[in-house]
Amino acid sequence: MNACGKVHKYGNNIDTDVIIPARYLNSYDPAVLAGYCMIDIDADFAGRVKKGDIMVAGKNFGCGSSREHAPIAIKASGISCVIAENFARIFYRNAINIGLPIIECKEAADEINAKDEVEVDFDSGLITDKTTGKTYKGQAFPEFMQGIMKAGGLMNYINK
Repeated sequence: MNACGKVHKYGNNIDTDVIIPARYLNSYDPAVLAGYCMIDIDADFAGRVKKGDIMVAGKNFGCGSSREHAPIAIKASGISCVIAENFARIFYRNAINIGLPIIECKEAADEINAKDEVEVDFDSGLITDKTTGKTYKGQAFPEFMQGIMKAGGLMNYINK
């Protein structure tokens, strides 16, 4: 399983209230949530993101509340993978549960720039910045987690 797309880059401590502000939580519709994803720190994100793009961020991505709306909004926006130095544990679990691929790699998070073209191989954990030619080694997903993501989330995986 691979992801390949243009990078949208953010900093440290991007919390769930920034990913999808509480004022938009009156809907659980992924398409509605996607329209407001990142709106408070990147007002043009929803109009700029393309299916397959990749989000890169620093430390503690997804901190804050435990709402599943945050990874749902990111996934529904078209983002195919989030690369970060590390993730808040509840966000990490929610992302896996809804089938949003995420990968931790400090070097990639530090060095990859906005608008770079990046490819991620989830089998090996290899991250390739096609713009610079540099490669990074992230943590590969265990086979069962790849199965959850391929199924589109934990519930789909269990139902199969």
